[in-house]
Amino acid sequence: MHDFWAFAGSYWWLIFPAMAVLGGVGRAWERGARARHQRRLEILHAKGELKTAQPKPVATAAEPKPITKPTPTQPQLERLFAAHDAVTARWLDYELDVAKLIAFPTISDGRQPLTAAFLRAKKTADRLRPASAKAHVTDAELAEYAGAVTDFEVAFDIAEREARRLRDSDFSETERKRLATAKQLLSVAVDEAATPAERQLAYRRVRDELDGLIVVSDEAITVLEEKVALPLPSRTPGADPAGA
Repeated sequence: MHDFWAFAGSYWWLIFPAMAVLGGVGRAWERGARARHQRRLEILHAKGELKTAQPKPVATAAEPKPITKPTPTQPQLERLFAAHDAVTARWLDYELDVAKLIAFPTISDGRQPLTAAFLRAKKTADRLRPASAKAHVTDAELAEYAGAVTDFEVAFDIAEREARRLRDSDFSETERKRLATAKQLLSVAVDEAATPAERQLAYRRVRDELDGLIVVSDEAITVLEEKVALPLPSRTPGADPAGA
């Protein structure tokens, strides 16, 4: 004990660089957590926009139909909403599909300049989107939203082409091997011919291989887990298990 306190008395100054290192690690973890939370909010918002854009059931004869007068801008807004939702659906097609994220990892990497530009254009279009096609908007607001939707479409087209061009070329040889391994394991994880135990083991290994390599949203993990948990197809009654 005496030796410990003698050491502490001689090297007390080491506490300051140690605290600085620990503080830097804490701030980096906090920034990463905020980024993951923001990505999740964006996906939830996008899914909500698509859900509200789905056609509503046609009213039955017993239900009174309110008489509403369409606004002059309603046709334009309906076309813009359709274009806006189409691009969002294309983005979610990557964002919620782990296999596509493995094949085209830069499409979800905000550090890529073109992907970052697309995400900024998406936020702008989402912010300028009117509450509904029947909303009263000025000509200036309509023009601004139309421009934002066009920028959103163009930015995604460019980011998608770049992601498909690059594929995994920005990764090191070791990282590319991890992506290839994850791709092989993923095929086992969703293979209905595999046993539940085999699918679960492959799923866990996929998560391990992708950890720290590419950004996989919580929603994409949920979709994957649902595929992994699919029951095996039941045999037809009376069928020969051996296939004879």
